[in-house]
Amino acid sequence: MPVRLFLDATILFSAAWRPAAGLTRLWRLGKAADLLTSPFAIEEARRNLPDPPALSRLSRLLAGVVVVPDATGEVPAAAAALPEKDHPILLAALRAGATHVVTGDHRHFGRWFGRTLAGLRVVTPRQALDEVGGRTRK
Repeated sequence: MPVRLFLDATILFSAAWRPAAGLTRLWRLGKAADLLTSPFAIEEARRNLPDPPALSRLSRLLAGVVVVPDATGEVPAAAAALPEKDHPILLAALRAGATHVVTGDHRHFGRWFGRTLAGLRVVTPRQALDEVGGRTRK
């Protein structure tokens, strides 16, 4: 099964805001993983980026990401404790067939880091790089 990493707004924001951030290595995983996101996540990242250079970096980063449709509906019971503002992220990832949700949101997703939530593995960028990046090492 191919690895499909759904990037939430915190990841998009951080990669665009800090171009030297280590998490930009996610974009260099190549064929080891598909990078996904949604219009909802993109808009949240855009809304929080403060300047044109960061917005320009976001646009460049998005060229390497598959933008999947937003999704609505009820989240699975296992995710009922997740704040409502995060439901669109989880639902879009599920609908897109993601295998992982990559997030820096320790407050809302932290208790699931390294665990499975509604069939999706919730990971930090470091965990994603360790898990998926290790497959590309020789």
